[in-house]
Formats: sequence, C-alpha cells, structure tokens
Amino acid sequence: MPDYHFLVVEDSPTMRQLITFALKRIPGSKIVEANDGIDALKKLSTQKFDIILTDINMPIMDGLKLVSMVRNDPAHKAIPIVIITTEGAEEDRKRGLSLGANAYIAKPIQTQELLNVITEILSKKK
Repeated sequence: MPDYHFLVVEDSPTMRQLITFALKRIPGSKIVEANDGIDALKKLSTQKFDIILTDINMPIMDGLKLVSMVRNDPAHKAIPIVIITTEGAEEDRKRGLSLGANAYIAKPIQTQELLNVITEILSKKK
C-alpha cells in the first residue's frame, strides 16, 4: 500500500481539521498542514507531496498565487493541486484552473466529493 503525502494549505484551523479528517480515510495518507502560501512553500522545499489542497482566501499569500508559484517551479510543477474555497464564483474557478489547478471544490466541503476528487487524481498519477 503506497503512502500518499498531502499538503493542506488553509488558514482556518477548523477547515484544516475537516479536510485532514476526510483525507485520513485514504489508506496510507500522511498529512502536513500549512496556514498560508508562504508556509506551504517552505514545506514544499523540504518535503515531497502527492497532492496540494489549498484555500484561495488566505493572508500573506493566497491560494491563486501559491498555485502559480508551484506551477512555475520546475521541481514542483507536476504536483496536482486542488483548490478548496468558499468562492463559488465562476471566474475564480476559471482563474484557479487556468493557473494550473487540477480540480476545484467549493465549501462547505462534502467529504465524499473531496475523496472522489482525490482518488481520481491519485489514480491518474500511477
């Protein structure tokens, strides 16, 4: 059974906990939490991740900036990114996907939807 390393980038501790709790249902999941884009980049520089899950609205560095920085970094550009946000707006979704996000999930998060998206991405990685 392979280990899956997830990076959860979310400034709300409650939301981070919810996402982490959902991801723990995936066998072999290892989860690292970051509370903003800068924190996420620090963790990316020292660890390898299979998927990044990020919020859009965060202080210091938002999720869209994080997506574009990851996509422009040769070392990390292949990591799948899932945007999780309250921004249900179509233009935010389009912007996130055009910057290179692989999927977009609107809050409130449905655990099953999140797991379906993650499972689908992981199956493509093999």
